[in-house]
Amino acid sequence: MKHLVTGGSGYLGNLIARRLYERGESVKVLDIWEDPTRPKGIEFVNCDICDRAGVAAAMKGIDIVHHNAALNPLTKAGKKFWQVNVEGSRIVAQEAVKAEVKSFIHTSSSALFGGVTTSPITQDTPPKPIEIYGKAKLAGELVVDEICEKAGLPIITLRPRAILGEGRLGIFQILFEWIEEGRNVYVIGDGNNVFQFIHPLDLMDAYMLALDLGKPGTYNVGTDGYNTLRQALEHLIAYAGSKSKVIGLPVGLSIATLRFLDWFGLSPLAPFHYLTYHKEIYFDVDPLLKLGWKPKYSNNEMLRESYDWFQANKQKLANVENANSVHRRPVKEKLLWILRQIS
Repeated sequence: MKHLVTGGSGYLGNLIARRLYERGESVKVLDIWEDPTRPKGIEFVNCDICDRAGVAAAMKGIDIVHHNAALNPLTKAGKKFWQVNVEGSRIVAQEAVKAEVKSFIHTSSSALFGGVTTSPITQDTPPKPIEIYGKAKLAGELVVDEICEKAGLPIITLRPRAILGEGRLGIFQILFEWIEEGRNVYVIGDGNNVFQFIHPLDLMDAYMLALDLGKPGTYNVGTDGYNTLRQALEHLIAYAGSKSKVIGLPVGLSIATLRFLDWFGLSPLAPFHYLTYHKEIYFDVDPLLKLGWKPKYSNNEMLRESYDWFQANKQKLANVENANSVHRRPVKEKLLWILRQIS
């Protein structure tokens, strides 16, 4: 089978491309930047998903499209979220239909449920995004669904919870640095909200299971070994042998302050982070478990692995500062640096 992975140089797209390649599949990645560590057997196409002609050319001879290209919250892309995550997704789906591919797999987001107030979230829970990224991801998902369903193209959609594992940087790098230095770790609210992560390898297992079964549908993916955000952070602090403490902050004041800092470009946190991380959001994964999927990593195991990787690679992180994937490079603290100094 011949596979096209859009966003194949990013954190998740890269994992998908490599997993397929390891299985002996023919793999082509489409992205706006080239991962220098990409196996030479994986073909690279330098193309933006908003470039219809380029996408159409890359689709020729493809059997399965894996659509992962998207701007994520850390980019704070504003109106470009719609341009890329909605209109770009429209182009990919339309060209996949024209190329008569056999199947379409779309990686969506749990940001669709940022405004949901009750968990567990099931396959029947209506999406309710509350910020621009989540709204664009929902619109993109609906556009792709409509195009594929109208054409009779089988589509599988996966909505992962926050991905956490080896090599994952982004805002987790800030957390790990603070814990390493014994700084206090702040949470919005009391931190007693149930929180759920997903390990990239567990996500890949669910992804490949859905692919192999050829079972169209929407799958919410998260670990079944979750706890509260406070419990997860306190476990990591104890594991690291740190003097850090988890400090809760007033919800209203924290959100107002972070929104103000965000408006003026003084904080790395995006609306998706400060409007959702204090909420109880977790998926019911029974549908996947019944298909034979079994996650291997709990929240605590993911945090330990990620922290260990951070510790082992601290000296190398400066070399990836200019990487195009925001989840594979460190994030600047900006004004949070001041809070770090007094913690």
